[in-house]
Amino acid sequence: MQRLQARTFLVTGSTAGIGEATARALAAEGARVVLAARRKDRLAALAKELPGSQTVELDVRDSAACERALAGLALDGAVINAGLGRGLGSIAEGNVDEWNEMLDTNVKGVLHTLHAILPGLLARGKGDLVLLGSVAGRQVYPGGNVYCASKHAVRAIYESLRVDLAGKNVRVTTVDPGMVLTDFSITRFRGDRERAAKVYEGMTPLAPSDVADAILYALTRPPHVNVGEIVLWPTDQASTTSVTRRK
Repeated sequence: MQRLQARTFLVTGSTAGIGEATARALAAEGARVVLAARRKDRLAALAKELPGSQTVELDVRDSAACERALAGLALDGAVINAGLGRGLGSIAEGNVDEWNEMLDTNVKGVLHTLHAILPGLLARGKGDLVLLGSVAGRQVYPGGNVYCASKHAVRAIYESLRVDLAGKNVRVTTVDPGMVLTDFSITRFRGDRERAAKVYEGMTPLAPSDVADAILYALTRPPHVNVGEIVLWPTDQASTTSVTRRK
């Protein structure tokens, strides 16, 4: 029997990378998946591959749009994944517009999503929340300043949820991966694929499916077990600043 049969999960940022891999993993375990992302064409294409799924075209930076699209959903849980990085320079060299984009997506987007869906989970008296953090929320690295700050904020939100939701039968998990081979670096470097490829040169990063597998593990534990924190590193990565690379 599929482990998540007849349960419904929201996945934000579901049309690429970790979000897409998670949506596929949940659907494979029998879950109904609500796919939420900005790119309408990708949403439609993925929904065709995941029978029973539904789509929500959504920019999580828009609080009113989150309320309209998500507040009425009957959910058993959510994987709050939408996020991005921009640039890799010092604060003195930083681009304020890029800072705002990261903070609006990575921090406010998480809050907007939670604000819309939490009342429904509390009314149902049970649920699961998985936040996509990062090892950047535990350790900083050169040039990571605002991105790292945004992921430290996600960690604080996770810890606050655990306190706020104590006794409410809503489990909360943060999954914090290290280097994962997605479009993250392409987005960070504004489409510069050559520069993005160098980030993973000579080492073996995590795959999105590795992170999805960890999320699935947390969601499929018995109801009395809350896997709070999962930190995933590539074997080649010892810290945010220490990566073994082979020539």
